[in-house]
Amino acid sequence: MDAPSFVDECTIHVRGGNGGNGAVSFRREAHVPRGGPDGGDGGDGGDVILAADRNTTSLLDLHRAPHRRGRDGIHGSGMGKTGASGDDAVLRVPLGTIVRDLDTGTVLADLVRDGQRYTAARGGRGGRGNAAFANRYRRVPRFAEHGEKVRERALRLELKLIADVGLVGFPSAGKSSLVGRLSAATPRVEAWPFTTLTPHLGVMRAGDTADGTPIDVVLADVPGLIEGAAEGKGLGTRFLRHIERCLLLLHVLDAMPFEPDRDPVHDLAALRGELGRHDPDLLERPQLVVINKVDLPDGRAMAELVGDQLGTAGEEVLEVSAVTGEGLDRLRYRLGELVAAERARLGDVRVAEGAGEEEVVLHLGPRGPDFVVGRTDSGAYEVSGERVERWVQMLPLEEPGAVRYLQGRLRRAGVEKALVARGARVGDDVVIGDAVFDFDPDLDDLPADERAEILAAEAEDDPDEARSAAATDASDGANADVALDDDLEDGRDDVEAADPEVGG
Repeated sequence: MDAPSFVDECTIHVRGGNGGNGAVSFRREAHVPRGGPDGGDGGDGGDVILAADRNTTSLLDLHRAPHRRGRDGIHGSGMGKTGASGDDAVLRVPLGTIVRDLDTGTVLADLVRDGQRYTAARGGRGGRGNAAFANRYRRVPRFAEHGEKVRERALRLELKLIADVGLVGFPSAGKSSLVGRLSAATPRVEAWPFTTLTPHLGVMRAGDTADGTPIDVVLADVPGLIEGAAEGKGLGTRFLRHIERCLLLLHVLDAMPFEPDRDPVHDLAALRGELGRHDPDLLERPQLVVINKVDLPDGRAMAELVGDQLGTAGEEVLEVSAVTGEGLDRLRYRLGELVAAERARLGDVRVAEGAGEEEVVLHLGPRGPDFVVGRTDSGAYEVSGERVERWVQMLPLEEPGAVRYLQGRLRRAGVEKALVARGARVGDDVVIGDAVFDFDPDLDDLPADERAEILAAEAEDDPDEARSAAATDASDGANADVALDDDLEDGRDDVEAADPEVGG
């Protein structure tokens, strides 16, 4: 069996590169005592980018190699050296490619312009080196972040060719012959049905506009339809996606069909029935009817008879011969007029619903938490959220300093308070990402009655505890200074909280 040469839909699995690890390093140089931390940051992972390219005609390459990923970032090193970012993987796709999420079917992008790009999978962030964690309270940080590990995602690519006029007709009606005569395209033409197995495009010069600008019209020839194609007969209707962007439809009718029970009027009704079952919106497009093969002995008589009948019904009908060229100039210029009118009304390309540019409205107001607290089947509390899960994944939890740093981050993000409000108490299991923690909240996060009960019990066990309560309250100001310093030191997270796209 021959390998396919034209592929118009495929599933790809893409993943950005992982971020490089930050470095734990300390400056060691002669005559420089206590040089301090100098671990550099890791490089960001490379993205996977889909780029529309006018010189690419099929999704065949992605069909053959559907797993693509960006390069990983390089690890940081000592002396403050930042690792190199990973190279992006740029995947070239034909103009007219629609990108959908495989699981939800949501349209993510519609690539209709040459050079248009869509980032299908972002690379992971590089981890920060220990130099980034140094401040006046943490002068010798002995930990650095790991690079962010990114997940794979599955996408469905669908190609819908970009053309102005879609030719629709039964097999052997002469569609390919017309495209070959009207343009420089060379589609295969044979004496048997279903010669055309894949769509073909041809560019036709169709006159000039009023100001002298040439009108170039793109014709799309798709495999022939037969009655019952919506139920899978013949080649079905899968190729009709390639005329969904067309500005108008050209029905090519055979003046002398092979089957004795067929005639042009019946064929036109059958074609429109199949189009309506595929996409009712296609029937709302401007339509032109062409009766081909008038050069045959009885073809002209049939064309005149059927043309009068269809004209009475309000159809615009033209009689042509793809063999002799009769009527093709009239058809050429009429198509140019209709296409120019539709371009003025709709623009050059129909974009898939949901993928157009939408107005962005910014609403200023308090921002809620970007995480959710739930329960697992085992009864543990689970915190879900891209940002907090990334914090846990990127920090080396075997380092006590990293654990203390993570505790401060989670506390400032409101995770502890949210867990307490959900019912979590001391000793309960808390799951964040792949890590499991024993919950040990601050007393300030507990309800007032529980906090008073705990303090009373501690005072009863140790009478000195009651006398130290005043001293503890007096130290709140100093603790607030420490918390403020932690917030300033973690300025990157403050930016993420203000703009989720920055921390994505």
